Amino acid sequence: MRKPMVAGNWKMNGLTASVRALVEGIKQEEQLSASVDMVVFPASVHLSQVRDLLSGTAIAYGAQNLYLGEAGAFTGEISGSMLSDLGCRYVLVGHSERRAIFGEDSAQVAAKFQAAQKARLQPILCIGETQKQRERGETEKVIQEQLETVINKVGISAFRQAIIAYEPVWAIGTGLTATPEQAQAVHTYIRGLLAKQEVDIAQTIRILYGGSLKADNAPQLFAMPDIDGGLIGGASLEAKSFLAICQEAMAVKLGQRVA
Repeated sequence: MRKPMVAGNWKMNGLTASVRALVEGIKQEEQLSASVDMVVFPASVHLSQVRDLLSGTAIAYGAQNLYLGEAGAFTGEISGSMLSDLGCRYVLVGHSERRAIFGEDSAQVAAKFQAAQKARLQPILCIGETQKQRERGETEKVIQEQLETVINKVGISAFRQAIIAYEPVWAIGTGLTATPEQAQAVHTYIRGLLAKQEVDIAQTIRILYGGSLKADNAPQLFAMPDIDGGLIGGASLEAKSFLAICQEAMAVKLGQRVA
């Protein structure tokens, strides 16, 4: 059985005091990490603080982005080796906001995926379609292009040390919500694409759901057979709501919740 993961992407939020309060709140339920991999993604300026606050716990942390290069004249950028040096285990790659706001295309995302693994970081590859793409019936086409561009760059074996997050962009902050069945259908499609190249990887890789996931819809989503946890945005900015989602992931794993 694939161990669930609940990852909190804090985006560009938090100051020193609020980050401390949030981490201390999450640490109160650290025992959940026995059943659920708990990961937080603070803004880069808070990584050192979060590292210190999480020292001695099983809660992991990662970065929201990285640059392709190892070192050099790239003002404002952060390399994978710098993140590894800070103790990061994970890094987000290809988040929908990086694609939409900062213009990252699939080729850049694939290069970042490769750079992350070179730095001994486990990338969480984010893929997903916009509302217009879904309305045009292009969901599978978009997913295939985003995923296969990375596979063609690094090879299917690289996905033994990676995680995928499906983000239906149309269901993030729009008031629209993907049903568990809609989310499951895309997760199944992703797993099928991987299975065409390596069945074992398709069966073992974790695929997270990231589309306005909250504690009230988590039980139904987590009960879907191909949804292995969540990449959480706004709901991860409060310890209570983040932990409630972790508890739902644990309950589904232990068979205490049904769809």
